Amino acid sequence: MSVRVVSASQAAELDAAAIAGGVPSRSLMQAAGRAAANLVLSRFPLESSRGVAVYAGPGNNGGDAWVVAAELARRGVRVRVAEISPSRTPDAIAEREAASAVLTHAVPDGSEGVIIDGLLGTGAKGAPHGEIADAIGRIDFMRSDDRAGVRIVSLDIPSGVDATTGEAFGAHVRAHLTVTFGAVKRGLLVNRDAAGAIVVVDIGLGAGAAHSGDAMPLIHAQMVRDAVPPILAGAHKGTRKRLVIIGGAHGMAGSTILAARGALRSGVGMVKLVVASESVAAVQSAEPAAMCAPWPQSHEEFDAIWAWANVVLLGPGLGLGAAAAAFAERVLGEWKGPVVVDADGLTAFAGRAEALGALLKGRPAAITPHAVEFSRLAGMNPGEVNARRFEIAADLARRVHATVLLKGAPTIVSDGVATDVSASGSPVLATAGSGDVLGGIVATLLAQCGDARSSAACAAWIHGRAAEIAGAGQVRGVNLSDVIDALRLAWRLESPPFVAPILGELPAVGESR
Repeated sequence: MSVRVVSASQAAELDAAAIAGGVPSRSLMQAAGRAAANLVLSRFPLESSRGVAVYAGPGNNGGDAWVVAAELARRGVRVRVAEISPSRTPDAIAEREAASAVLTHAVPDGSEGVIIDGLLGTGAKGAPHGEIADAIGRIDFMRSDDRAGVRIVSLDIPSGVDATTGEAFGAHVRAHLTVTFGAVKRGLLVNRDAAGAIVVVDIGLGAGAAHSGDAMPLIHAQMVRDAVPPILAGAHKGTRKRLVIIGGAHGMAGSTILAARGALRSGVGMVKLVVASESVAAVQSAEPAAMCAPWPQSHEEFDAIWAWANVVLLGPGLGLGAAAAAFAERVLGEWKGPVVVDADGLTAFAGRAEALGALLKGRPAAITPHAVEFSRLAGMNPGEVNARRFEIAADLARRVHATVLLKGAPTIVSDGVATDVSASGSPVLATAGSGDVLGGIVATLLAQCGDARSSAACAAWIHGRAAEIAGAGQVRGVNLSDVIDALRLAWRLESPPFVAPILGELPAVGESR
C-alpha cells in the first residue's frame, strides 16, 4: 500500500470515512495502540525492560496511550502512567477503564527506559500550556539526561508540534521515534528534529488511506523501481542517452562538473559540458568521462549541439546578469526537446514565470528550484514558499507548463495535476553543489523515462537516499563526493519488505545530542 502524506484535517477525514464505512472508532484506537506497543518492544527491548512511563492526555491521543499501557502491561512490562488530565472522549474513557484492570496506577518515578508521549494529537493547535506544558517539560528533561538513556516514543505526532505545518510554538516533545497512524502527517516531514524516526502503521483505515482526495503519495523505493527502466544487456552509450549541460561561467565550472557526475552515476550514456571558453580547460581536466565545448555563438554551433543532445540541463553556474539571461532565453527558444532548468537558469527568469512557461510549453520539462529561486521566479517571499510548499509547487507548475521540483524538507514534485512528496535525504545535502548533482540525475531520468514528473520524483528520492547512505546518521565529515559515490548503492533500490501493520518508515536525520 502506498503511504499518503496528509494534513491534520485530511487525517480527520480519513478517520471519519473509515468510521462511516463501518469501522468502530474504538477499533482504530486499539489498532493504533497495539501497533505502537509492538514497536516499543521490538525497537527498544533493553530500555523497555527497565519499565515504561506513559504520559496520557485527555483526548483520543491519550486513549491511544492507555491502549499502549495496557498492551505492554499484559506482556509483562512494568508500566507507570502519568494521567495529566482526565480522559474526555468516550473512546479514551473506555480505554482508560479497560487498562485499569491490568495497571497498578503507579506514577512514573524516572527509572523507566521508555517514555510514551500520548499528550496531544493531530487536532491540537497552538502552544501547550498548563499541566500539558509541564509534562512536556518533564519528558524533555528526561531526554536531555544522557545518563538516563531514555527513549521517547510519540503517538501520531510529537506533542506541541502542529500536525500540518510542523511548527512548534512553545514546549514540544522531541521524540526518538514517532509512530504515526494510517498516513504520515505533513508536520512530521517538516519537523524531522522533533519526529525522530517515523514509522507509519496501518490501523484499518482501508483503501481510503491510499486513495484519498488531495493526499499526496510518499515516494519510496518500489515506486522508483517501477518507474525507471532497466538498462538491458544490449545497451550501449547511445541507448543510455546523451545529455548536454549548459552553464559553467568563468569561475563556476564546478557546478557543471557536479551535475555531470550525478548524471554519470545515474546511468546516462554520454555527457557534454557546454561552458564558457575560460572554463573548458578546468572541465576537461576535472571530468575526463565527459566531453566539452565552449558556449556556441553561431546558429551552426547551436545546431550541432541540438543534433547531438537527447536532453538539456540549463543553468548550473551559468552566471547572472542580462547577458546570461539572454543566453538562457536563446537556448530555450532554439532547443525544443526535453529540458531541465535549474540554478542560474531559473534566476534568469526572476519575476517572469509566464515568460519561462511560454518557452517550456509543449515538451517534457522540469525546473528544480530551492525556496529562494522559487520565490524569485514566482515573485513572492521565501517564507511563504516554505509555509505553503505542499500546495505551491502545483501552482507554479501550471504557470510554467513544467514539472516543479521544489527542493527542501520535504521535497515536493508536481506537474500541476498530481503531486508527490520525497522525504529521503539528510542535512548532508544542505551544501553548495548539491542541487547541481540533483539536476544531473533529473536530466538523466528525463532522457530515459520521458515523463517529467516521474523522472523528477525518482531523482529526488534517489538523491536523498544517496545522502542517507553516505552519512549513515552523521553530517560532519561527509561531503558531496561521498554522496555521489553513494549513488552506486542507492541505485540498488533495496527495500526490505515491511511486516504488517507497518506501511512505511523514515530514518531519523540530522545530528542529535
